[in-house]
Amino acid sequence: MDGGADIHQERNGLTLLHHAIDVEIDGHEQSGEPLHVDVTAYLLARGADPRRRSGGGTGISAEHMALMRGHWLATCLVEEWVRTHTEGEGCL
Repeated sequence: MDGGADIHQERNGLTLLHHAIDVEIDGHEQSGEPLHVDVTAYLLARGADPRRRSGGGTGISAEHMALMRGHWLATCLVEEWVRTHTEGEGCL
């Protein structure tokens, strides 16, 4: 991020935020360890927009992905992010 990488760049049709949510859920499910939200929180703090849709705008948002996959920590964090941000703004 500090080197100028695009926070919304997609790989395999998903943004970094989508991948973070997916990895946090998978880690929890596979290990039985508590659910984490640290990477999601970091990306939101660096300017990721959870409302941005994957697949060049044709897929689902990270917000919707967290909700549908049952990542309640990310859902709560995203809800607060949305409440405190206006359209198009990221965390500064």
